[in-house]
Amino acid sequence: MTGLAGTRLGVLLPTNASQWADARRLVEVGVHAERLGFDSVWVNDTLLGARIEPLAMLAALAPVTERVTLGTAALLPAFRRPVTAAQELASVDHLSAGRLVVAVGAGFPGRSEPEYAVSEVPWQRRFARLDDTVALWRTLWSGGRSFHGRVLRLAELPESTPPYRPDGPPIWLAGGSPSALGRTGGLYDGWLPYPPEVGGYRTGLAAVRRAAEAAGRDPGAVTPALFVTVLVTDDPERGERELSAYCQATYGRPYELVRTIQLMVAGPVERVAATLARYAEAGARHVVCRVAASSVDEQLRQMELLAALTSTGTASSTSPRTGS
Repeated sequence: MTGLAGTRLGVLLPTNASQWADARRLVEVGVHAERLGFDSVWVNDTLLGARIEPLAMLAALAPVTERVTLGTAALLPAFRRPVTAAQELASVDHLSAGRLVVAVGAGFPGRSEPEYAVSEVPWQRRFARLDDTVALWRTLWSGGRSFHGRVLRLAELPESTPPYRPDGPPIWLAGGSPSALGRTGGLYDGWLPYPPEVGGYRTGLAAVRRAAEAAGRDPGAVTPALFVTVLVTDDPERGERELSAYCQATYGRPYELVRTIQLMVAGPVERVAATLARYAEAGARHVVCRVAASSVDEQLRQMELLAALTSTGTASSTSPRTGS
């Protein structure tokens, strides 16, 4: 498993209401992940189905963990008032003593339009709105008192809670489209895609780094991360069936379609490690594992199996700006 040396490893909490009977156990899962040696604990965000709200979850984890990075994978800022969200994120940054990483996204066509509708935010110009929101957060965190973006324009801003770190938490972009690659290199602190083929990851990262250079930034300042759905099992065929059921329950889409869009792997821990090592060799430095688990108990069991990989990640250093 030496192919993962220098790569940080994290796990996504099962916050969907169908996965837990007592939400307080999710805090236990996060604490246990830290004890097992994982580098980070993550939560996702959607309005499609009942779940624990991600920033509330991170606020609960902040005072009971000490070392792990706490992250969103990914937060959809369009669902929140941007000035309020800046204060919420700064608050979590304080509660965690600077361990927050905010990966953001703009939603997925064919799935996220209803979420935008109930948030009373237009689907059109969603990427410009996302970039404006992130720029507005940074303006508020630095003490700015006005903002004039392409979509958001606020002539007067209130004094806002400054974050724990002077520059605020690192903000990553979750996306792999050509425009997302360019925007990541030019504006964001990290990249969190889930390409199903390692070649796509390699070419995407190269594009991010070219965009960073073109914007006059250090390409090394952009953390190359990876989102992957995993299931550890000694029976690969059973694992494929369970991934299929997980995709249907999570997306209402067949596994055959989802796996052409997202990286998913099931099999013995050695197979999982080998898959992740290929992406690490292509440049990934922080891997976020979503376990295809149907319950908290199964999540805990899977984390124990994945813990064999954590010795390759915990020795990595943490940059205060990138969280890499």
